[in-house]
Amino acid sequence: MTSSFIRGRPRRGRSHISVRVAHALLGVVAAVVWLVLSCMTINDETVVAGARTGAAASADDDSSADLVMPVAALVVVVGLAAYGSLRRIRRTRSRTTPAAPGTTHVGAYPSPATAPPRADLDDRSRTALVDADNRLRAFREELPFAEAGFGPEAMVPFVRAAEAAEAELSAACAIRRRYDAGVPEEAAALAGVVGRCEEAERRLTADGENLRGLRALEEDPAGALASAETRFRELTARTAEAKTVPPSDSVTGYVELAKDSLVTAAGRLNRTHQASASGRPDEAAHHLRAAESAISRADVLVTAVTRLDSALAEAARLIPSALTGAEAELAPVRGTPEGETHARLLHADSVLAAVRRETTSGHAYDALGVLRRIVQATAPLASGRSGVLPAAALLVARESVAAADDYIAVHREAVGAEARVRLSEARTTDDLPRADTLAREARDLAELDVRLRGHPA
Repeated sequence: MTSSFIRGRPRRGRSHISVRVAHALLGVVAAVVWLVLSCMTINDETVVAGARTGAAASADDDSSADLVMPVAALVVVVGLAAYGSLRRIRRTRSRTTPAAPGTTHVGAYPSPATAPPRADLDDRSRTALVDADNRLRAFREELPFAEAGFGPEAMVPFVRAAEAAEAELSAACAIRRRYDAGVPEEAAALAGVVGRCEEAERRLTADGENLRGLRALEEDPAGALASAETRFRELTARTAEAKTVPPSDSVTGYVELAKDSLVTAAGRLNRTHQASASGRPDEAAHHLRAAESAISRADVLVTAVTRLDSALAEAARLIPSALTGAEAELAPVRGTPEGETHARLLHADSVLAAVRRETTSGHAYDALGVLRRIVQATAPLASGRSGVLPAAALLVARESVAAADDYIAVHREAVGAEARVRLSEARTTDDLPRADTLAREARDLAELDVRLRGHPA
């Protein structure tokens, strides 16, 4: 739909031209009137028959002279009108005034155009990141099932393909991260994101076809079906044992979701049997891959619960030595005069005192959360005197990254690009406290996406 601004400009241009033409015509009419009046005046003069004298001849000369001024005026008026029209045409053709945003020039006037390229690239880059990451996760999910049938040696090329695709995806996330931070600002950065993601998908497409050719599920799914059922039974037992794990906010509902996935897997395995028995190999292969995907999802959920249980136990064991190490890190800066370092020291002492009260109160507490508070409070003042604090920071960051990765893997149909970019940065930074912060931000963003878009069915 054309804007009022665009619709108005040609009319104003035409009105200016009309005014100029009217002025020119008015000048021409005035000159013609002047010429006619002059001629009428000459013709109306009285002439005595047979008495042409020198005075009469002089009068004729004066009348001819009177014609010079009207003709000259007519020439001048026509010339000015032509000159004005020529300038108007040249100015119109050589116009360089920038168009309004969202328009392009056709001749001298803006016309509707498509959305700016940067907006298109922004959407494309986000979509490309999500699609490439989902493709990589699906590819890696299939590798354990293929390895069960063909051994780890046969999986080496596919593992390398996954690593190469991950490198491309990581580079794409880094470009997107710099773009979001304003460095660089040009749209070429977004094109780089799209290009990297497309290269990752190209690699995964080629090796995915090779993997499907190796497995040949459409020809004989029996071996893969037996392997999937074995893994299904093992995972069912692990899910039952996971009930005893202490509840935690980061894995709340995971056991129930794992059970749902196992129910889905059981149904798909049954359909695989039915399709195979009915001589429908393509359909059998389709149901088998769906069953493998559901089993993988349940595996991620149960593994997250058991891994967290182990991390909590290790964190509880590290807390006493982390407190001692924190005191050793703070000792050199005690006695520092008023300033930023002194303020950080006071904050660290306050945190450590609160941790001691919490861990000795006899009430249940989040060991990982307590260890995180110790690390964050002392990190700005730490000089590396204590070896236990780096170990504590590594444990906290490792669990945060794994938890965010698990959540995105399970809910990947609903999670957008921003959470994935944040997780990628958490994986690549060498700053462990920052990695922990970025991973928890990624998890928060992913949870927000799921709340806004709904849980994938």
